[in-house]
Amino acid sequence: MPSPSSTLLVAFQLDATRKTPVYRQLYEQLRLAIMDGRTRPGSRLPASRTLAAELGLSRNTIVTAYNLLADEGYISLHVGAGAYVHDVLPDDTPPPTSPPPVMEGEGRLPPLSARGRQLTALSMDVGSAYPEPFVADVPAFDVFPLDAWSRLMSQSWRHVQPTMLGYADPSGYMPLRDAIAQNLHAARFLKCTAQQVIMTSGSQQSLDLLARILLDPGDPVWIEDPGYIGTRNTFIAAGARLVPVPVDAEGLVVAEGIKLEPAPRLIFITPSRQYPLGMTLSMARRAEILDFAQSCGAWVIEDDYDSEFRYSGTPLPALQSMDRSGRVFYLGTFSKSLLPSFRLGFVVTPVQFVAVLANAKRVLDRHPPLLEQITLLSFIQSGQFAAHIRRMRRIYKERQSILLNEAHQTLGHIIDMQPVESGVHLIGRFLQDVDDCAFCAAAAKMGIMLRPLSLCYLGPDPQSGLIFGFAAIQPRRIVAAMKKLSLFTHNWLTTHPGHSDEAAQPD
Repeated sequence: MPSPSSTLLVAFQLDATRKTPVYRQLYEQLRLAIMDGRTRPGSRLPASRTLAAELGLSRNTIVTAYNLLADEGYISLHVGAGAYVHDVLPDDTPPPTSPPPVMEGEGRLPPLSARGRQLTALSMDVGSAYPEPFVADVPAFDVFPLDAWSRLMSQSWRHVQPTMLGYADPSGYMPLRDAIAQNLHAARFLKCTAQQVIMTSGSQQSLDLLARILLDPGDPVWIEDPGYIGTRNTFIAAGARLVPVPVDAEGLVVAEGIKLEPAPRLIFITPSRQYPLGMTLSMARRAEILDFAQSCGAWVIEDDYDSEFRYSGTPLPALQSMDRSGRVFYLGTFSKSLLPSFRLGFVVTPVQFVAVLANAKRVLDRHPPLLEQITLLSFIQSGQFAAHIRRMRRIYKERQSILLNEAHQTLGHIIDMQPVESGVHLIGRFLQDVDDCAFCAAAAKMGIMLRPLSLCYLGPDPQSGLIFGFAAIQPRRIVAAMKKLSLFTHNWLTTHPGHSDEAAQPD
């Protein structure tokens, strides 16, 4: 008797003629829905009376199934408040289901071009729909002002004119571009007009766009080592020759870059907060990079990916604000400050590239979605964007503090973790020799999503460590996940060659 719960959105298949009791069937199907993610951690289950009425069962049947789930750690029961799915689930896997039929040709790679084979070989961790601890590079979904955004979007629809329903400006909605230019001047000291702001679907498209117009196959590109894998993949897809340049406490080491490649076509850099290590590019290095780029004719891409989230200290001006020769492209994104699903970002281009980028946008994807741009403009002009950023700074600072405290208490003898002045992730460095890739792969099976630091390196001497994202994880989930990670870490270190039992024990 299939009957979906209006709250759970799960279609139950319950058969009273089977030998398995109905309460057990209900328990198994609820458990499977929890384990495969259809029912999310923290979500509330329907009241027993409500579900009993929807399914045509006795309330005792529902209560028995709920009690089984609670006994095994899948849900918690609160008198007067209801049943909630646990944030940290038991170390279990859902029961096997019948495999889907195999289609003819499935599993075989179809004939592809060389570019298609290269794109297939490139991989990138983009996180999950619902952020698990400690997924990186994801904002706090749980505190985004969805009601306010929905009202503004509804208002945008009511004021849309028929002339706005066709193809729009490939560079983006001009009033929004003007608002972004003004904000950048006030917050980051950028020197630009609205015409220089080209709207994109985010940093990945911005990079792809610039790679297409600036690079030919084989062109050398300086990238920071370590650096963001998504950036690396974009340049590889463009056929560039990557030159991994080491970084130190002041950021990218220009002298080392010159030794490796004295005539780069392009320099990619994250000066506000180096990804992933977090240092700020010093003023001396900024001047050095701009002088060198002008002398050798290189273009510079400045990715200012999360500069809004600074918790202490005074930010240095953007590299673009120091550029006197028009060689710097500045990238910004709303994926970190708002939500990734909005797919809104921008490039601030040197004046001579305005028409070039506009035409490239027209050829590649016409234009970004207009309604979201209009809504974002209202969000900015109403003051809600600035208020949202201020609130996020407070929340992220608190979440960072909780993560640091839990890490020091539970894993301080195994992992060194230091606070950061800005950004939404922390680096945990092992105090002993650990294969971070193997560690992260094993932790992922336990529902702990860490990124291995070594994968961010291209050079010959990668460092081992863990990238902990904290922005998207609520405090109670941070605490619970760190306890789970601590237990896993001690067990993992004692069962892998090269790690002594003593090393896994706290002092």
